[in-house]
Amino acid sequence: MAPLAAHPDQMYIDGLASNNSTIIKSIYKKFVPKVIHYIRNNSGDEDQAQDVVQEVLILLFDQAKAEKLTLTCPFDAYFFLLCKRKWLNELKKTSNRGVTIADDYGSIKDTNEELVALAEEFESKQQLFDSMFKKLGDKCQEVLKWSFVLKSMEEVAEKLNVTYGYVRKKKSLCTGQLTQWIQESSQYQSLK
Repeated sequence: MAPLAAHPDQMYIDGLASNNSTIIKSIYKKFVPKVIHYIRNNSGDEDQAQDVVQEVLILLFDQAKAEKLTLTCPFDAYFFLLCKRKWLNELKKTSNRGVTIADDYGSIKDTNEELVALAEEFESKQQLFDSMFKKLGDKCQEVLKWSFVLKSMEEVAEKLNVTYGYVRKKKSLCTGQLTQWIQESSQYQSLK
């Protein structure tokens, strides 16, 4: 089965990835008011709504930068569903009682649900990676951060003012340790 073609709204994802201020302003103008309205009508306030929007935009930015997101549905539906799910999760965390949600936005297509599931999985993996990365020593973190940014290990060695051999060996050891910690994590087992 051939993969689904990207939706024309992919421009919003690409705009986020390239930090295009025109696209970002457009997102805030076109799509954020709907989210704020929804959260305010469902036990939230303006600040909480803005927090949810920021978290979802960061998630979308991270996914877009990692080139793990090809939009196959309208951006509006996908963005709203991510925000809605994030808000429902926040409500569940802060309340032991049931939550009544006024949902008058209709049903969302299965492809949207799949994209949301992928986004949530990506976010969980990113959180696991970040927590294990923070356990590494300062030198490991520095070598790995520069190796993510720079094109070659020669450039990393030059930037850190160390030898190429040192950087290669250090990156290998640090990556091995990071991988081991991730794989030993109970959270990793649930993500498999």
